[in-house]
Formats: sequence, structure tokens, C-alpha cells
Amino acid sequence: MNAPTGKELELVREKAQADVRELRGRIGRLSDDGIDLILRGARSHYAWMDKPIPDALLHELYDITINGPTSMNTLPARFVFVKSPEGKERLAKSLKPANVAKMMGAPVTAIIAYDLDHWKQLPYLFPHEDRRHLFDGKPEYSNDTAYRNGTLQGAYFMIAARALGLDVGAMSGFSNEIVDEEFFAGTSLKSNFLCNIGYADESKLFQKLPRFAFDDVCSFA
Repeated sequence: MNAPTGKELELVREKAQADVRELRGRIGRLSDDGIDLILRGARSHYAWMDKPIPDALLHELYDITINGPTSMNTLPARFVFVKSPEGKERLAKSLKPANVAKMMGAPVTAIIAYDLDHWKQLPYLFPHEDRRHLFDGKPEYSNDTAYRNGTLQGAYFMIAARALGLDVGAMSGFSNEIVDEEFFAGTSLKSNFLCNIGYADESKLFQKLPRFAFDDVCSFA
């Protein structure tokens, strides 16, 4: 993919700037209800209703998630939607016993992974300047970029799911090594965390745990 130049570049930049101005003019901020839905009133869930998620909704979820910003537009996250009985059995091998039922009961469990070879896609994702030299032969920097930005994309994924009316329950109580052996053997992908997705059974919730106040963890410099 070639980057636009000259007059074409000027036009696409003008359109991008106009699109942002139009969006800001149309939506100044989310409503309090919207903020409650995606973060303030949202909860992590561990029990699920027997209600499937259409594949079209998973496609929509991805289409929203992929628009979140990442360093140099590297977009290193990769998503495996585990929904078949066979896939669930393979994933169950990696889980701590207390998490097996949580995963098995969810309509879909997403493996949020990241690609160590993400930088090889930069000619497509960052076409106006070849930055592959920043990563080639520098595995520590490449891996750090992949993990950090893949984690960011995982957070966008969870917020996007909530915005679409889904519930989520992220899990880290599993063996990354087993997941990688089962799902990513022979590839450049590594698992980060798991996220159950579905329609929650809120009757299993307990009270929301405490949060820090602003002055406890924030400061000005």
C-alpha cells in the first residue's frame, strides 16, 4: 500500500480533520448512562445466561476495537474466539480449576494474543515511512511494543463489548504456556489474557470492590 503524496495527501488530511470537527460538533461527550455502561457502572462477570452471540456481533466488536490507537499503528493484538466444545476443551487444559466453569459457561471466550512479528506489517499499517528498522533484530523492543499495545487493544476490546451490550469477564488465572502450545504452536503469536464474553447472570454478582480516591493515587507536576 502506497501512502498518498502531494495534493492527494493534502486532501485526505483535510478530510480527516473535517471528520474530527464534525464528530466533536455532533457528540461533545458520552451521556452519564453511556459512561455507566462501559466503565463506571460496569462489572466483571463470571456467570452467564444461555444466550449465544451471533458471529456478526463478534465481527462488529472487532471492527470497533481495531480503531483504538496503538504505537505507530502497529496493531499487534490477535483474537481467537473460542466457542466450539472442542475449542473449550483445549482451552480448559490451561485454566486453574476455579476458572474452568467460568469459561465453560460463557458463550465465547476470547484469547487476547499479540504477534511478535507485528512490525513486518508496517509497510501496510504505517505506509508513509518505513519503520521496520526500529524492530528488525531488536527483539526486546519489538516484544515490549507488542505486549504493551496488545494489552491496550485488549482493554479497547472489553470497552467495545460493553458498548455493544455484551458483558465481559477477563481472566489471568491460566497458563500462558499451555495456551500457546494448544493454539499458537509454530507461530509468532503469544497469549496475553483471556476474556469471557456473553450476557451475564447478574444474580451471581457480589458487591463492587473499593476503588482509590483521586488524591490517593493522583498528583500534579
